[in-house]
Amino acid sequence: MTRKLTERGRARRRQILDVAAGLFAERGYHPTSVADIVEALGVGKGVFYWYFESKEDLFLEILASSSQDLRRRQQSAIGDEPDPLRRIELGIRASLAWFREHRRLINLQQFAATEDRFAAALRQHDAVAIDDITRHLKEAMADGTVPAGQDPAMLAHALVGATRHLARTYLFTADEPVEVVADVAVRFVIGGLVAEEPPARRLSR
Repeated sequence: MTRKLTERGRARRRQILDVAAGLFAERGYHPTSVADIVEALGVGKGVFYWYFESKEDLFLEILASSSQDLRRRQQSAIGDEPDPLRRIELGIRASLAWFREHRRLINLQQFAATEDRFAAALRQHDAVAIDDITRHLKEAMADGTVPAGQDPAMLAHALVGATRHLARTYLFTADEPVEVVADVAVRFVIGGLVAEEPPARRLSR
């Protein structure tokens, strides 16, 4: 559904997204109804359906808007940094800071990955992040900072996987300081990228 919204309309739409995200994170997607959302907002169902076609449409928009917001945070942190490895580090730190501020969205993304109707959208959003990181890695391989002969897309997936696992385990579940988690992520990722040869391969000789 596409509507031309006034500033007030955009604010109301944002309010619905925020309230719904909180309810989904607290109660779960399936137990939360449209009636629950409008009750929490103090409005009628007509207001909800003016902005969203269904609860599913709303949830997909939560996933899309959170992905866009995270990417904006990463791009803002990276800025015009010329060093590709430094861009990767800045992106990791920005991502973890964003996850710390939006902890409930980690839970929603985990749920989305288990439902076919949402998992496809989640994969599309992830593909944008993977493409960004892959570009940085290709530049790092071209300038010799990262050893060539590796699959940059596979490395990008490994980087995203490690960062998100740390976010889930130490920011969402354990509530560790984001600076501590970011330092571990950066040491692990950057150290692995610049290594000449995987330790396991060296030990097997």
